[in-house]
Amino acid sequence: MCSPAEAPSFFGCGRRLRTLFALAAALLAAWPAAGRQLTFSIDGVDHPAFSLRDVRIVLDAGAGSADLRIGRVDAVGFSVRDLGLHCAVFRFSASALICEGGRLDLPGLPGGVATVLQVDPSRRSGTLRLRFSPGETLVLTVERSGAVKARFQALDFARLAAVLPVLARWQPQGRLSGSAGYTPADGGELKLAVTLDQGAFSSADGLQAGERLAFSLDASARRLGGGWRWQASADWKAGEAYLHPLYLTAGPRLQAAGSYADGRVEVRSAALTLDGVRSLAANAVFDLRTGRLDDAGLAIADADLAVIGPIFIAPLVAPAQTDRLKFAGHASVGLRIIDGNLVALDAALDQAGFSLDGTGVSFGPVSGVVPWRSDAATEAVLKVKGGRWQALQLGEFELMARLHGRQWEVPRLRIPMLDGALVFERLALQHGDAGWSGRGGVVVEPVSMLMLTRALGWPEMAGVLSAALPGLRVSPGEVVLDGTLVVSVFDGYLQVSELRLLEPFGVAAHLYADIDARHIDLAQLTHTFSFGSISGYVDANVTGLELAGWRPVRFDARVVSSPGSYPRRISQRAVQNIGALGGAGAVAAIQRSVLRFFDSFGYREIGLSCVLANGVCQMGGLGDVAGGGYRLVRGGGIPALNVIGYNRQVDWQELIDRLQGAIASNAAPIIR
Repeated sequence: MCSPAEAPSFFGCGRRLRTLFALAAALLAAWPAAGRQLTFSIDGVDHPAFSLRDVRIVLDAGAGSADLRIGRVDAVGFSVRDLGLHCAVFRFSASALICEGGRLDLPGLPGGVATVLQVDPSRRSGTLRLRFSPGETLVLTVERSGAVKARFQALDFARLAAVLPVLARWQPQGRLSGSAGYTPADGGELKLAVTLDQGAFSSADGLQAGERLAFSLDASARRLGGGWRWQASADWKAGEAYLHPLYLTAGPRLQAAGSYADGRVEVRSAALTLDGVRSLAANAVFDLRTGRLDDAGLAIADADLAVIGPIFIAPLVAPAQTDRLKFAGHASVGLRIIDGNLVALDAALDQAGFSLDGTGVSFGPVSGVVPWRSDAATEAVLKVKGGRWQALQLGEFELMARLHGRQWEVPRLRIPMLDGALVFERLALQHGDAGWSGRGGVVVEPVSMLMLTRALGWPEMAGVLSAALPGLRVSPGEVVLDGTLVVSVFDGYLQVSELRLLEPFGVAAHLYADIDARHIDLAQLTHTFSFGSISGYVDANVTGLELAGWRPVRFDARVVSSPGSYPRRISQRAVQNIGALGGAGAVAAIQRSVLRFFDSFGYREIGLSCVLANGVCQMGGLGDVAGGGYRLVRGGGIPALNVIGYNRQVDWQELIDRLQGAIASNAAPIIR
């Protein structure tokens, strides 16, 4: 009856409604008393602030009541279907339409809402009062000028979620108070002022939640041409929130201004007041139709890392160490996004650094700039004062990198370490859809093993660590090092080759390598690890080594005496410890009656093997002997003895426990 095509304005429709109600009153007056009921429908009612569709009105003169059904109500920001209003007392005249003892039925609000409606058709004005509970009210007023105003007090936030399903999944709580309004003058203006007290929310998975929240929001918008010019301010006054993985508390304040037209929201300026940041400003253009960020800029000036680091950085990079990770220095960041893609980023660090309490781990301070452009070449320069891992000290160094889009090049980076250095050469990296890839070379300039073992808290060892790995290759989830790492130690050397890392920075990191050791002085080795005393030399081969989570899960290891002529003696304690590796009853001696009188024995050869798989070591030695055993030490000289192992399969953790027990024990063994 009052469709959009027939009623371009609410006021034109209002005249038709007055005529309709006057006709209805006349018909009811002339209708027989027993059947004075009239039903009529309205296709639609349009107003700049709202619209109604599928309106059905039933007037019952006999009962003095009325029923109103609305198929759909559309207002700024939301839409509601299937509204119903029952008026126990309904009066209508040319100057007044009154509904008393009313009940408004809304989806999600069982039992309805107590309602009073007063309308003056002649003045085209009216008031709707809703009382949800004592002290919880909503008053909606339409004025002759076309202005619409709403005042609400202590509204239960959960009721709003019942009307707006988009909020339901957040299970909101709290009380809303404030006002909202629309004024048609000068093209139209919208205003909103709302406060939230004792607010709370939570997601179904518990990863987003808040409690004891207090917010205030003030916003306004004025129509200009074919769009709207708006401004808003928000203040988080109280409460706390967990937005996984960030824990946030009250304090931030936001001011923003912009425009809206043709489905595009433009944020011309936005400023966020945040503890620890001198200024944070942003602008953006967002297309609501495509859901795309067309253009955006962000500038963070002079952020105090000691303040914002524990809140925003630590939970993202090291969530398990948030309480122990400390930051220092300042940082400034600017970025630009176009068509949803990052096209420019500038970062400046001033004496920035971090440390991990209780571990002796620290890095920095770092100062410098990192300018990056998606379509241009730039150069980053960072000066690092050093770092520390427990007693392992890194010296001062400078990082210079050439940046061009997704390509990063570091011609040479030398990081001093103790009396040597870790050097990266011709490092070229590229970031693709699957991740980082690239190549380069790594050199470890000779480092004193004595200084290194002291720094790491290991038993002190003499010797030198060095490496030449010219074939560093990086691919998504994998690092391959072609070349060798050499450790000169115990008058011999260890050589590590075929190094490969899978997911090096993940929780399931895997390392693969082969290790060869030659001419290792057993006297120095056993003295260093308190294993007893053995003179002589051994060679070792570890092939197919696999570490998962930095723990061995697979390898084939063999240790045998080095060829050549040299003194070969073994102490009672070393005999006992070697025998313990092969299980109980591993020692079988020649000339048992005189063994108790000797502190050491001659031997011809030592041999031990372990093939680790599925947590079990398949043990072996120099060869099999009668009774199912295997020889660990072949006797030689006077007095001489053989050490025989009988356990072919030994749990890996049990073997480690035996070895640690042998090293930890200082008690002299008893051989009978």
